[in-house]
Amino acid sequence: MWNSRISCLRYQTDAKEPDLPNSQWVKIRVKYGGICGSDLNLIFLNDSPATSPYSSFPFTIGHELLGEITEVGSDVQNLNTGDRVVVDPLLSCKMRGISNPCPACRRGDYNLCDHKTDGDVSPGLLIGACRDTGGSWGEYLVAHQYQVFSLPAKVDDLNGLMVEPFSCALHSVMQNRPRDEDTVLVIGAGVIGICVIAAIRALGIASRIVVLAKHPFQAETAKRYGADETVQLTPGDTYFPELSERLDARLLKPLFGSPVVQSGADVVFECVGKKKSMEDALRFARNGGKVVVLGLASILEDIDWTTVWLNELSIKGSFAYGTEHVQGEKKRTHQVAIDLMESGKVDLAPLVTHRFPLDQYKRALQTALKKDSGNIMKVVLEP
Repeated sequence: MWNSRISCLRYQTDAKEPDLPNSQWVKIRVKYGGICGSDLNLIFLNDSPATSPYSSFPFTIGHELLGEITEVGSDVQNLNTGDRVVVDPLLSCKMRGISNPCPACRRGDYNLCDHKTDGDVSPGLLIGACRDTGGSWGEYLVAHQYQVFSLPAKVDDLNGLMVEPFSCALHSVMQNRPRDEDTVLVIGAGVIGICVIAAIRALGIASRIVVLAKHPFQAETAKRYGADETVQLTPGDTYFPELSERLDARLLKPLFGSPVVQSGADVVFECVGKKKSMEDALRFARNGGKVVVLGLASILEDIDWTTVWLNELSIKGSFAYGTEHVQGEKKRTHQVAIDLMESGKVDLAPLVTHRFPLDQYKRALQTALKKDSGNIMKVVLEP
């Protein structure tokens, strides 16, 4: 179906290299381009139409990357051709050449920018959804100098590729930092769920971490990155008793329907974005607890929201990355991620389990879709 007439996806061998929008941009040759769950949602049209105004067609997919600078605009500072780099793909005020930044960008919350459709480049939340920039599923892309981070020698290529997904998880944890005495439930042990666990531990947070994992190899990986306990997702509600026990919660029997959970986790990180996972996040949060939604939730129908008001839950979305507070200093999330990798506090290279040449993109996508067929975590394209 990948190249059928009804598919939104096309493979081109003669794609034109993107041009520098202005003198503050650089061109990057992509070495590795990661396949993100959001890319799969895009291809299979599982996204909400609410995000469609923030894109411009045709665009090259892909926002996770490691690459090398091949061209530097005349006004670019502190970046040179040959630099090994990663990119923060968000296209906010500064990248769009807007001289009077919006309030969110002035605060450093550029992931919440008000001008995602304005300025010097076409509409797009990020590189990989904008027709002017290219994307990491192509040989070249362009990025504003503010988006580009040179990698220190101690951070290898595969960790470099993982800076972007790790930054998503890191932002969610730093904006919703658990206390040492908290019990944390991570729902989903794919790349983002594992990165949430890794972020909590890399930041030195001693919270007790319980993980709900779909596959045994994901549970094993969660343990390696610092989870205290794991529970395997099983059909229906059969995992409820075990998960409740791990969370020191009780199951109550309603007149009909799924069991009601009394008590639960202090903080729940929902890293899947499906109806069942969202229901579990709301169900297994304790009274007064917090649910952090990272899981690309779109249109989820027929969810029972009773526990939100009954238990006075706080629901917090977490989109991408921004500016974090680190020991009284403001730092971009990508820089915090790179610093943690350089200091040896986290090694995410083992999560890159499969690599494919770009012309084998069909195999790559099929692999990324079939996590149950093998020990599959991050699938990468090599343009």
